[in-house]
Amino acid sequence: MPEIFGDLFTLSGFFTFLMLLLLQAVLGFDNLLYITIESKRVGDKAPMVRRWGIGLAMLFRVVLLVIIVSLFGVLAEPLFSVEIPRVLDGEFTLQSLVTLIGGGFIIYTAIKEITHLLTVDDLGHSKDGKKKSVTQAIMLIVAMNLVFSFDSILSAMAIANVKETVDGVVETRYQVTIMAVAIIASGIAMILMADYVADFLHKNRMYEVLGLFILFLVGVLLVTEGAHLAHMHIFTFPIDAMSKSSFYLVVGVLVITDIISTSFQKRLWAQREAELKIIRAADVKVEEHGS
Repeated sequence: MPEIFGDLFTLSGFFTFLMLLLLQAVLGFDNLLYITIESKRVGDKAPMVRRWGIGLAMLFRVVLLVIIVSLFGVLAEPLFSVEIPRVLDGEFTLQSLVTLIGGGFIIYTAIKEITHLLTVDDLGHSKDGKKKSVTQAIMLIVAMNLVFSFDSILSAMAIANVKETVDGVVETRYQVTIMAVAIIASGIAMILMADYVADFLHKNRMYEVLGLFILFLVGVLLVTEGAHLAHMHIFTFPIDAMSKSSFYLVVGVLVITDIISTSFQKRLWAQREAELKIIRAADVKVEEHGS
């Protein structure tokens, strides 16, 4: 068996692999949500776009993993700094720039989709002139998947590493094979789940708004994380990264609120329908007596 697969077939390696799968599942939800929303712009070819987009993104994510592990120090090196006294200052790295730009684009996408839902005349047959081609949609899915990858890969590196002593010096070796297999496994799972998520949102349009607001929060999370990595200050106030626990708490509250609100709204409609039936029955009786 090749040496590169040695870590994968050990007990500790197996548990590391399971932890990475769990990590990919948690961090991959927002990615899958974005893919579902973006792919609907191509109409009937959406399932094909989702499969190709996720498949290509999975391959590029493995390549990005190798690059990040090899050039880990470069990501933290400053590229340039901005200093406008009492207005804006920050020291930007490659990682912070990618995270900032990606988060900003996701916020823009969420706001655009929410605005579209509020302004379109026919939700079922929207004639939005800004349709995307298959190539454009796939490229966007791949690009945004790589933006999400930065966070997941760096988190995975904190899990999948071992300390080794070489010539009396303790060095960190990252278990690239385990991380790559976890990325491929999660990518296959996303391909299998993408159509189900898209069908669920299509059949339950009320949850589409919830998904867009969650996507908006993902953008805020990435923007604050990028600003924090750049040590950014706006009007002398430091920008702190939104914690993952706060993000999941807000998402949980949104989901619970939406479920309760939807259930209550259905009860109101049912009660209203029952009242209308009573009124109609009373009108019929009045007409019969009158005749």
